[in-house]
Amino acid sequence: MTTETSEVEYTMNEVEKHNQQDDCWVVIGNTKTGGPKVYNITKYLDNHPGGAEVLLDVAGKDADEFFEDIGHSKDARAELKKHLIGTLKLDEAEVARRNAEKDKVSTSNGGPFNKYLLVVAILVVIWAYYFKGK
Repeated sequence: MTTETSEVEYTMNEVEKHNQQDDCWVVIGNTKTGGPKVYNITKYLDNHPGGAEVLLDVAGKDADEFFEDIGHSKDARAELKKHLIGTLKLDEAEVARRNAEKDKVSTSNGGPFNKYLLVVAILVVIWAYYFKGK
């Protein structure tokens, strides 16, 4: 009996070990896209349109945000599926690590408070332009 690829689970510690040109794994996916999946992209490095270096920068890491920010095409997503080797094990420690990372990012970006201040600043500039100019 064989195990389906999607049933194989890897920890982030296991993924992190595969961070070289001759052994390159990444994690891509989130709750909106069916959960984090593990991909062995070693054989794809030379074929990547952006070059191998781009992928090697995220080797052994969770590259979901990077992947989504680029806005990959349907063809790129289809190519990615060819390299699927399993899913990321989301045990309590991994969930806690991911939540801490999210908190760190929102704190470093100033969180919602800075966005509020930006909106207020824009409104002040608009107000000053229209009412001070008259």
